[in-house]
Amino acid sequence: MNDSQVVLTRVDGPVGWIRLNRPEALNALNADLVPQLDAALTRFEQDPAIRVLVITGTGRAFCAGGDLNSFDPEEKDTVHVFLERAAETLEHIPSIQKPVIAALNGVTAAGGLEIAMACDLVIAARSVRIGDGHANFGLLPGAGGAVRLARAVGPARAKYLSFTGQLFPADFFLSWGLVNEVVDDDELDQRVQELAETIAAKSPIVLAGAKQLIDESFDQPLEAGLRAERIAMYAHMQTQDMREGLAAFAEKRTPHYTGQ
Repeated sequence: MNDSQVVLTRVDGPVGWIRLNRPEALNALNADLVPQLDAALTRFEQDPAIRVLVITGTGRAFCAGGDLNSFDPEEKDTVHVFLERAAETLEHIPSIQKPVIAALNGVTAAGGLEIAMACDLVIAARSVRIGDGHANFGLLPGAGGAVRLARAVGPARAKYLSFTGQLFPADFFLSWGLVNEVVDDDELDQRVQELAETIAAKSPIVLAGAKQLIDESFDQPLEAGLRAERIAMYAHMQTQDMREGLAAFAEKRTPHYTGQ
C-alpha cells in the first residue's frame, strides 16, 4: 500500500482490495478520492489474476458521502464536474464483469450508501450504521440514492430512509435484503476474504454471465429475461470452463477454471 494516497490497494491471492483512506473526513468523497477510486477499479478490472474486488474504508467509516467542505454552491461548474465524475465512477462499479463486494467497516451514509448499492454483495460489521443522509443537508441524491435504493428495498422503505435521513444498525438492513451478512467487527476482513476466495474459485465466465443476467432482469419483462438466459446458456455450452466443470465433477476433483 501507498499511504500517501487517499485510496489504498492491495492484492491478497485472487482478491483485489480497495480501501478508501480519508479517515479524518470519514472517507468522504472529494475531487482527489473519486478519480483514485476509479483508477483502482480499472486496474483490478483489467488484471486477469484478480477474480473478485472488495471496497472498504479506513477508520470509523466506510464512506460518509460527499465532502461538503469541498462544495461551494457559488462555483456551480466545479460542483457539477465533481458530481458527474462521482456518478460515472459509481456507474463503473456495476459495469465491472467481476464480482464486487462492499465491506462496510463503519458509518455508511449518502454517497457511501450509493457505493455499497452499486456493489454486488454487501458484508457489514455489526457496529456499522447505515442510512441516506442527503436530506439532512438540503441535497438530492445523484448516484443511485433514490433509484437504486427503491429497487433494493422497495419504495416505502426508500422514502423512509430518504425523508428521515437517519442512520440505522446493519442488522436493520439485513432483514431488508440490502446487506447480505453482518459479522463481528474484528472478523470483517477475514470473512470478506474467505467469501471472496470462495467466489473466485468459480468460473469467471459463469460469474460475469450470472451478474449480467441478474442485473438486466430488472429492466426486462419475464419472457425476455428467460429468453436471454437460454441464449446465454447455449453460448456457454461452447466454453472450456463448462467442459472443465463437468469433467471435474465426473472425476471427483476440484475444477480449475481459466475463463475461456
